[in-house]
Amino acid sequence: MDDAKIELLPPGTALAWGYAPAPRRGPKPGYSLDQIVDAAIAQADAEGYAALSMPSIAKRLGITANALYRYLSSKEELLVLVAEAAWGPPPKLSSGAWRAAVTAWARALLDRSRRHPWLIDLPVRTAPSTPNLLGWLENFLEGMDGTGLSTRDVMGCVVLVDGWVRSTATLLRDVNASAPERVQALSEFLRPHLEGRGYPRVAAVISGEAYGEEGIEDDDVEFGLGRILDGIEALIVRR
Repeated sequence: MDDAKIELLPPGTALAWGYAPAPRRGPKPGYSLDQIVDAAIAQADAEGYAALSMPSIAKRLGITANALYRYLSSKEELLVLVAEAAWGPPPKLSSGAWRAAVTAWARALLDRSRRHPWLIDLPVRTAPSTPNLLGWLENFLEGMDGTGLSTRDVMGCVVLVDGWVRSTATLLRDVNASAPERVQALSEFLRPHLEGRGYPRVAAVISGEAYGEEGIEDDDVEFGLGRILDGIEALIVRR
């Protein structure tokens, strides 16, 4: 593909596939793209998504922000490469029942988001177009082979499960970030107020173990995924 058509691709796509643009004039680059992406991931792991700025990454590398633009044309391009590297390649799913395959897929995706909590803050502006992210899609499609669902139905399923992973990862990160003593204090404060307001059912939930004084548990996570899979199973039967 010629350079004119390369320019039409979403930012970062060609770089993720190993396309090397013509070298620019000036001093020889002191870093590789991989080193820059690794520095960006380390920066985000340390300080969160908000720290993924060109100046902060340049400072971590010991160069100026202007120098960083010798390697990348935009921050958007960097974010695409960071997402590609941090999500990483998909796990190899064992062949067998579609439900087990999709469960393993969702758990693996959730595990990556727990490893790098800022990943779920990255903007999603296009369909997957980089090697690792397309590999995740390929794995899901492979896991759904033999269900009898159309491609359109399966793509709807992957959007549904991916959305569940992202919303659950956000909930796990934000709710479980609260210190247990703070959660306990809130529960003790709310209980009499709820009873006074005539909310006995909510008061009973807050008073019980199900309210999660220890945060959101794995059982809570599995419950949501299980109900989504039940829905997909009903769709398979209906089709």
